Amino acid sequence: MSNETPARSSTPADVSDQTKPTVRSVCEIIDGSIDGDLRTDSTARAMYATDASIYEATPYAVAFPMDTDDVATIVDVCADHGIPVLPRGAGTSLAGQTVNEALVLDISRQMDEVISVDPDAKRATAQPGVTLGRLNTHANEYNLKFAPDPAWGDKSTLGGAIGNNSSGAHSLKYGMTDAYVESCEVVLTDGTVTRLGEVPVDELRENADPSGSRLERIYAAVLGIIDDNRDLIERAYPDLKRNVSGYNLAQLPAEADGGAVNIARILAGSEGTLGVVTEATVSLEPVPAAAATSLLCYEDLIDAMRDVSIILDREPAAIEVVDDVLLDLARETAEFADVCDRLPAGTNAALLVEFYGETAADASSRVDGLLADRVLTEGTSTDIPSSKPQYAFDALEATTDAERDKLWKLRKSGLPILLSRTTDEKHIAFIEDTAIPPTNLPDYVEGVQEILDDHGTFAAFYAHAGPGVLHIRPLIDVKSTAGVAQMESIADAVTNLVVEYDGSIAGEHGDGRARTQWNKKQYGEDVMAIFRQVKRAFDPQCLLNPGQVYGDVSLTENLRFGPDYDLDVPFDPTLHWRNDNGFQGMVELCHGCGGCRGDQDTTGGIMCPTFRAEDEEVYATRGRANMLRQALSDGIDDMDVTSDEFVKSVMDHCVGCKGCARDCPSEVDMAKLKAEITHQYHEEHGASLRDHLFANINTVAKLGSRLAPVSNWLADNAVTKRVLERTVGIASDRTLPQFQRRTLRNRLAARDHRLTDAESNRNVVLVPDTFTNYVSPEAGEAAVSVLQSASVSVTLSDVEDLGRPAFSKGMLDVARNRAQQAVDELVEYVDQGYDIVVVEPSDAVLLQEDCTDLLDSTAAERVTSNSYGVCEYLDRFGLDENLSGKAGGSSIAYHGHCHQQAAKRDHHAVAVLRRVGYEVDPLDSTCCGMAGSFGYEAEHAELSRSIGEQLFAQVDDSQAMTVTAPGASCRSQLASRGGDEAKPATPIEFVAEAIE
Repeated sequence: MSNETPARSSTPADVSDQTKPTVRSVCEIIDGSIDGDLRTDSTARAMYATDASIYEATPYAVAFPMDTDDVATIVDVCADHGIPVLPRGAGTSLAGQTVNEALVLDISRQMDEVISVDPDAKRATAQPGVTLGRLNTHANEYNLKFAPDPAWGDKSTLGGAIGNNSSGAHSLKYGMTDAYVESCEVVLTDGTVTRLGEVPVDELRENADPSGSRLERIYAAVLGIIDDNRDLIERAYPDLKRNVSGYNLAQLPAEADGGAVNIARILAGSEGTLGVVTEATVSLEPVPAAAATSLLCYEDLIDAMRDVSIILDREPAAIEVVDDVLLDLARETAEFADVCDRLPAGTNAALLVEFYGETAADASSRVDGLLADRVLTEGTSTDIPSSKPQYAFDALEATTDAERDKLWKLRKSGLPILLSRTTDEKHIAFIEDTAIPPTNLPDYVEGVQEILDDHGTFAAFYAHAGPGVLHIRPLIDVKSTAGVAQMESIADAVTNLVVEYDGSIAGEHGDGRARTQWNKKQYGEDVMAIFRQVKRAFDPQCLLNPGQVYGDVSLTENLRFGPDYDLDVPFDPTLHWRNDNGFQGMVELCHGCGGCRGDQDTTGGIMCPTFRAEDEEVYATRGRANMLRQALSDGIDDMDVTSDEFVKSVMDHCVGCKGCARDCPSEVDMAKLKAEITHQYHEEHGASLRDHLFANINTVAKLGSRLAPVSNWLADNAVTKRVLERTVGIASDRTLPQFQRRTLRNRLAARDHRLTDAESNRNVVLVPDTFTNYVSPEAGEAAVSVLQSASVSVTLSDVEDLGRPAFSKGMLDVARNRAQQAVDELVEYVDQGYDIVVVEPSDAVLLQEDCTDLLDSTAAERVTSNSYGVCEYLDRFGLDENLSGKAGGSSIAYHGHCHQQAAKRDHHAVAVLRRVGYEVDPLDSTCCGMAGSFGYEAEHAELSRSIGEQLFAQVDDSQAMTVTAPGASCRSQLASRGGDEAKPATPIEFVAEAIE
């Protein structure tokens, strides 16, 4: 085999300088030749310039192929014109593998089908764009699963798992993706479509030809590794369970000794540099019958590291570590505090150890054996043989799914906590997944800690201790020249340490831009020459994802936030931004993990309803965040964030559900960002008539109530609907709210809605929000009845409009004025010992959260801390515990309001309904899609319905007899599905019915 090093015929710089006219003409050819879409606009290119890494490189264009033929056409045309191509899945890569100056192939949108599952052969065939979560949904029907379980598997794709050779927390048992790749349909750079898989060595010898067809050249390259470079490969590759550095060649000699090699497995970890996978057949494993978990507690991290190799002798399925940095941060967060409270005092590191078993008793007994052997208990002799010292001083045990989930929740707390920083210094990924033999872990960790100390920073150590893969993210400011130098120096020193301790520089997240430059230090120049030979055999022009794995991309080039980065906010933010770096800090917070790209079937949660409906990057929180940041930092040509184009094409499709503020690991608050940007847009361009109508819906509702039923007849008239759509933009096929002549105020005026002091235990001021007062007064009546039954004295507030409609429309001055009026009245009640209760969830959350974004005052904070949704109030203070419920086991499907879900307050209604006798099925649903006025707006109506279909499907799948939802918008959306249950009742109405 030739030792010639292939020329880099298409480095990013070369392409940028020389081929731009060619790119335009090539895109025109491709666009007319494929069934899928091709986009060359600056918006699409900006969205695909980043992934989950610290890098940014703007592609030339983005293609969305429909099938293998489309991929072959695109690759063939690009090869003819020397245009680089980058295949990409969900863009969840942490090392920068999926950003490059190339034509991007997004295979996640269209090529995402599970083609077949063969339970007898324990195999599945699927397209590369399918998420691992969806693949497992199909496999689970046969009690099987795709065994590698990366943490982001419900968002990341099968093609990405192959490209990165992904693994996961249970790799001790299952290994990496390459072990499960049986065959792949692949498009090579000459446009050839072939299926790579297992090939007998004799067939290799018969067909190998270094100057023949593309496949014959690949055979020759593989044969050269087996015959000529066996000893070199065996010496150079570390003996580890996890190594994704360089090309996946280590297994070839052993396979050849068995008479055949699987060439498809070379693609595993190749990061799209060798071919474009368009279909894959993978093997499956049985779902474990039972599991049990324990959390071993240590006084320090090094003790935990010393224990790993000893625990491995017991063959656990997983060993995960959490250090003191993360434990301290977790203790300070409401979400993880309850788990941390269970840890014994003095816990500064913990190992989560999980065992599988044939039965629950079997798994539990394995945990018992571990604890008996590895945990010092009172009275244990300290005279322990040095060959097997004990380091853990205590432990927690979990055998049920709920208990196990709590311990895994603590282990997984690391990423959200580390990624929530809005300072210029961030915990960044560049040495985060080195793999070290477990026996060397204690010395390695001490060495890394010394390196970080020498560089004046620190990091958290967590994740996969069992296979020796630790996630280490130093705190660094790469916006400064000194920070970039610090990063490179740390990476260089850590790489030396990895080599010293017989490890790998990439045990999980791959080479990409972060580690390719260190492969020479890892393997030596001779092995790097083999990498280039393999690259030349598959891709002689070096057009596929050029520079990665085999090449010379640099750790410090193409940084998203580098010394030259500058973000210019052309306005003074109106809202209060209490995070570090304020508005700018929130704009820069999205790190690109793709957590917003989940689907309802496999992900659950709220985020991101528009992406789930449309499956397009611009509809995801990540897409909007990327666009906003790049527009403010001149990353998009001639794009102003307050321009009509930006607001309508990027921000306008956000439904403001607040799901990202809860579900995003970084807690990007896109709803708040949208409100700020929309407000600035109104300041420049003015608000539309429709915006004014919806922002002042309380005034409209008051008038509509006085004119009812005439107003309702007019609103439901076909002529009126057509006029409203043409003039104002309100969808003609939507049923507008029906106003009630007798409002909540009217109804309560005729009855005594207060209890005497002797009868009452608590005092409440009830806010008659717009919808409760004018559209659904029966919900308000129910709230008063239930509160009175719970011995609560109820007084009606004079305030109705708290500012939520204006806030949602980005009319923040109006929202602030109304919130101020509400606070001025309500704080007086608070001072008198009253609690504030609201029936409509979005209004309740405005008081609880958004109010202090609008108003920076002690009065606002007092109102916020004393405001509750009605069911939340009953549950939080146990007021319903003595109510006599008579629901008789009636079953209800419960759809929580997205704002309350985001605020983690939606569970209260479920608890109350259950206590008064209902069987409740809480749907794991996202936003209903109506989202206030969103679903009534003509240009959004279709998207609104698409989002709603996800909810409708969940309701239909539920075994419950009926459905309930607290939000007015949610109930309107549910009513639009038709059927016998045209308009669901609120949870508080069901409670009132049960206790009557």
